[in-house]
Amino acid sequence: MSVSTRRAVLSLGRIYCDLVFRGLDAMPQLGREIFAQEFALTPGGGALITAAHLAGLGRPSALLARFGADPLSATLSGELGALGLDLRFLDRDAAAGPQLTVVMVKDGDRAFLSRRAGHARPASFEAALAWPEAAHLHIAEYATLHEMSDAVSAAKAGDLTVSLDPSWDDTLIGDPMFFGRATGVDVFLPNLEEARALTGESDPKAALVGLQRHFPVVALKNGENGALLAMNGDILALPAPRVKVIDTTGAGDAFNAGFLHAWLDDANAHDCLSAAIASGARSVQAAGGTGSLRIPA
Repeated sequence: MSVSTRRAVLSLGRIYCDLVFRGLDAMPQLGREIFAQEFALTPGGGALITAAHLAGLGRPSALLARFGADPLSATLSGELGALGLDLRFLDRDAAAGPQLTVVMVKDGDRAFLSRRAGHARPASFEAALAWPEAAHLHIAEYATLHEMSDAVSAAKAGDLTVSLDPSWDDTLIGDPMFFGRATGVDVFLPNLEEARALTGESDPKAALVGLQRHFPVVALKNGENGALLAMNGDILALPAPRVKVIDTTGAGDAFNAGFLHAWLDDANAHDCLSAAIASGARSVQAAGGTGSLRIPA
């Protein structure tokens, strides 16, 4: 694979319409109404957020997703272009719609309520894999791989490397076929909760070692405690910098972008993990998964 001609990342997954409520005194309770101090409607989803942060780092990044023609999709359309994404493989399907997600943020933490919208497979999938500039396929959620069980093998047949973020799903995180469907993934990017659920190990290092049996590279996100990495036979842990946390939405997806950008340039383990943590730390200092991209570095 020639780095000079194949540098682009295809980011596969659903596009979300995030309804973000910030400044809550408490989380909602049944039968009671509370009020947020701030509200934003923004495009989201792991595929879009990782792609946007990759583009912000200077990496050619194409969003590989279905996109609807409904009023909410139309509202988001302008913002997609403003993020610097390559939209040539966006499957504009009138039957599709954004996955609605209500994001409630309190004291830096958040809760989500979502409605999944239609199937994940874009009609442009095969054309995207054949794109001469594509070097890597990032699968932003296991729910997409669960539907598109051929995604990894198809990418590998096209000589693309592959990464996967499981993106917590209460139903699918316990899928007994999880590791079977993920066979061939080069870089696995879970958070600690997902790693614990998949391995049964509570200790971060033990969970990392358990996952390393299935994936050549595992970058495990551990929130404010930083991250761990298993790569090239070594295990590395690095702390996160102390920053003012505004919103953690999408921080893991920004972490993914930082890691993949360095890894695709053949950086060493320390530099890959440092780049990932820096990208995630920058993300939490602004509202929304792509808010930090609007702030000068």
